[in-house]
Amino acid sequence: MDDSQRVGCDELEGVAVTFEEFAETRTPGLLRYAIVLTCDRHLAEDIVQEVLVRVFRKWKRISALDLPETYVRRMITNEFLSWRRRKASTDVPFSPEAIAELGLAAGDSASRYDERDMLLRDIATLPRKQRAVLVLRYFCDLPDEQIAESLDCGVTTVRSHASRALATLRITPTPSQV
Repeated sequence: MDDSQRVGCDELEGVAVTFEEFAETRTPGLLRYAIVLTCDRHLAEDIVQEVLVRVFRKWKRISALDLPETYVRRMITNEFLSWRRRKASTDVPFSPEAIAELGLAAGDSASRYDERDMLLRDIATLPRKQRAVLVLRYFCDLPDEQIAESLDCGVTTVRSHASRALATLRITPTPSQV
């Protein structure tokens, strides 16, 4: 596919595209977002698939929005939060595939791999809203105002969740400290 056929981020904004074009260009990024959010590739695939089915049904309305991808990302976040409420499980699913999916470079050392593994495991233990805030802030590079809109809460709540999550991650002992 050459550049003239590719539909990128900038091209989608304000231009009518079909659902198929949207899904083809956006699914990989939405899936990466869901994997980081859920820490489980299989659950992420299920959530993205479920959301894309709903998006397909409402595509005419969603495609008319200024930023359909932002809306779909919010749907993924809401589906994740709903799933966490439904499951009420203390088990934190985490798979090695999730780490690999985040794009570890072939030249990474074992210690760097271990650090990422520990960080992702620690993030997986955070409460769902705190985890969502960190993923939206640091993985999606969204400003606090957009995160607040996505999570349907105030900007100060977003900052509070981020602060608490980062504090929790700071005090989590590493294996060498145990």
